[in-house]
Amino acid sequence: MKQLNHYANKHVLVLGLAKSGTATAELLHKLGAKVTVNDKSPLEGNTHAQHLLSLGMDVVCGGHPLSLLDQKIDVIYKNPGIPYNNTLLVEAEKKGIPIYTEVELAYELSEAPFIAITGSNGKTTTTTLIHEMLTASNKNPLIAGNIGNVAVEVAQEATEQNVMVTELSSFQLMGIESFRPKVSILLNIFEAHLDYHGTLEEYGRAKARIFMNQTSEDFAVVNADDKKVMELVKGSGATIVPFSTKSKVEDGAYMDAGVVYFKGEPIIEVEEIVLPGKHNLENILAAISAVKLFNGTNEGIKAVLTTFSGVKHRLQFVESYQGRRFYNDSKATNILSTQAALSSFEDNVILLAGGLDRGNEFDDLLPALKNVKALVTFGETAEKLKKIAKKAGINQVKHVDNVEKAVPVAYELSESGDVILLSPACASWDQYKTFEQRGDIFIEAVHKLK
Repeated sequence: MKQLNHYANKHVLVLGLAKSGTATAELLHKLGAKVTVNDKSPLEGNTHAQHLLSLGMDVVCGGHPLSLLDQKIDVIYKNPGIPYNNTLLVEAEKKGIPIYTEVELAYELSEAPFIAITGSNGKTTTTTLIHEMLTASNKNPLIAGNIGNVAVEVAQEATEQNVMVTELSSFQLMGIESFRPKVSILLNIFEAHLDYHGTLEEYGRAKARIFMNQTSEDFAVVNADDKKVMELVKGSGATIVPFSTKSKVEDGAYMDAGVVYFKGEPIIEVEEIVLPGKHNLENILAAISAVKLFNGTNEGIKAVLTTFSGVKHRLQFVESYQGRRFYNDSKATNILSTQAALSSFEDNVILLAGGLDRGNEFDDLLPALKNVKALVTFGETAEKLKKIAKKAGINQVKHVDNVEKAVPVAYELSESGDVILLSPACASWDQYKTFEQRGDIFIEAVHKLK
């Protein structure tokens, strides 16, 4: 961990807690900053806030009062989920107070170089693949970021012998200033989080911030098949390393005649790869590119790709029962993810879908429903999904209260040889705290069938 002396006696406001905010506040306190913590949840029952209060920090809970800005504030570290139109942040910007996310602090701390991964879909799978491949290549990677390991905590342990493999959201990237990864990856750009960013253009600009401090000594691994990605990377000073599932890109990763190549070097035959789904081939090509740029070995890459069958909640095979195969794709919180999941199966599918209604319709899902023989809906979007099922000619549509009840209903609608797939195409927050909770309930319900 690098020694950071410039935070001593600085007045820092940490806005929003949970794991990342708590870890950020603790670290800044250790670095000698005068930390004020603000969280919208009441102090009662707020274990994070109570812990920080016990360490001697000023803690304000129950809202985001503008009076916090009456005192001297040198910098704000905010929870990525708090939008910039928050009144307190608007006023802070007017006062010229820098506003960062904890990724910026992690970069300042880390002695290790960064591989940073972002995109609308596939981030976690790609991040996990890179970490596993580098591990198998004896490269001492550390995994961090939006994948669940708080970056500032991991960065404190990072040395020059490590590599920080970091999944980043658009929310996190909006709060960086000096962050400069050695290798950046932009997988794809699709409509997502427009309730936060406002427009697709603003969302894309947030993602493109991953490139903004890179130079020709750094690398930008980008999806050559995605026009939006290729437009966004034009402003980058990095050395471009493309990947493509459709054409030979000699200066990057591609497939030809059933073999995966990186810069003309054969790496692995496609039929040896066990991770399901055509969309995962893009993630694999991106991961291979990053690993090869860090001198990972072909043996390490092959060892992972011949054994790695997926990340939990991301087209995760749960088990087979009475000839039915159950898959947990609870991470599919948008239409594109569910389209990708459905394209992975040629067999009849019983689809479990529904969740938070963000105001969108599901017409874009229509072409992907050709192999769906029955639909089980739940959550706020149930009626909208029922309408699209009717357009698709799906005659068997059942509505249930929740995911737990959906599983036995799906089983009754199925027969031997079918796939039962949880791929909601919606966020979970109308009924569940996280998509992980939703997926865990699905897995438990599958086990209960026995």
